[in-house]
Amino acid sequence: MMYIRTILKKYKPIVLYVFFGGLTTLVNIISYFFTSHVLNCNTLISNSVAWMLSVLFAFITNKLYVFNSQGRSAKELIYEIVSFFSCRVFSGVIDTAIMVLLVDFLQFNSMACKIITNVIVMTLNYFASKFVIFKK
Repeated sequence: MMYIRTILKKYKPIVLYVFFGGLTTLVNIISYFFTSHVLNCNTLISNSVAWMLSVLFAFITNKLYVFNSQGRSAKELIYEIVSFFSCRVFSGVIDTAIMVLLVDFLQFNSMACKIITNVIVMTLNYFASKFVIFKK
């Protein structure tokens, strides 16, 4: 048990990022499924809605829980929001491009592709958050 605590303490930011990244992925996949399969929106619209909702969720959880950002001034908050959303736009474009290519052009299963792109995007976003946005 002590070993597990030591590992969790040592890798706390990564463990929290994976946990909240998993929740962000769920927000993304559920909202994609809802807009795509329930509302019958096309891939671009469904993916964009899913992206917006998951980025908002990710910003809040990353700031408060993963990276424990103490930035409270307006200047710090604006920097974090702008840099966070800018990095997410970059990864969102990658996500959308992969989804459109695999789903619309190559006719792969959209939900399987959504899961795969989320792994790629989550990895890119971790490094952007750690080294650019919420750096200490």
